[in-house]
Amino acid sequence: MGRATAGSARRSRRGSQAASSSPTGRGRRSRAKKAGGAPAGPGAQAQPPGPFDLGAQSERWAAFQERHRLSCEEAARLLLDAYEYRGLVKHTGGCHCGAVRFEVWASADLHVFNCNCSICTKKQNRHFIVPASRFKLLKGAENLTTYTFNTHRAQHTFCKTCGVQSFYTPRSNPDGYGIAPHCLDDGTVQTIVTEDINGKEWEKAVKEHKTIRDMSKP
Repeated sequence: MGRATAGSARRSRRGSQAASSSPTGRGRRSRAKKAGGAPAGPGAQAQPPGPFDLGAQSERWAAFQERHRLSCEEAARLLLDAYEYRGLVKHTGGCHCGAVRFEVWASADLHVFNCNCSICTKKQNRHFIVPASRFKLLKGAENLTTYTFNTHRAQHTFCKTCGVQSFYTPRSNPDGYGIAPHCLDDGTVQTIVTEDINGKEWEKAVKEHKTIRDMSKP
């Protein structure tokens, strides 16, 4: 691992020297300065946003930025995601027609609820619950419409084009989202454990459940 890292660093330095001797290389350095506040090249004293010093990791940080063509902000976002959501994976998904797309940070092993209330039965609404902070709508806000009934607490959002509900706001967890596992892209889910919940007696079922309300807590 040490030899491979040293070899990568040598290649990066040679690439940096070649780039610095060309107008294109100078242009890249200028853009890097504007994007991240410091040149994104090996050996540069690149500093991420925030009041801390990278010390011996400065060159590695700069090489990482250059290799992936990231601004300081983008590299910091990757770092924060990895730290904040450690133990979780990023799933992506959406509706059938593709108008609605989202990403969600959750376990690779999903705990899915199978509710037998009137609407969940009709639309086979199996879902797992996440905090709102771990969900991001990537596109399609203008293509969503909402159906509510009874208490109007649950927000049953679905695509206006294809009619698919890929996520919604559950009555049990209004501070989070219920995500349809069957609307996730392939490759990130390892296992699914399904728990039946008696939505026909919703108040009693949710009151007696020990963990469901905490699933939307950050």
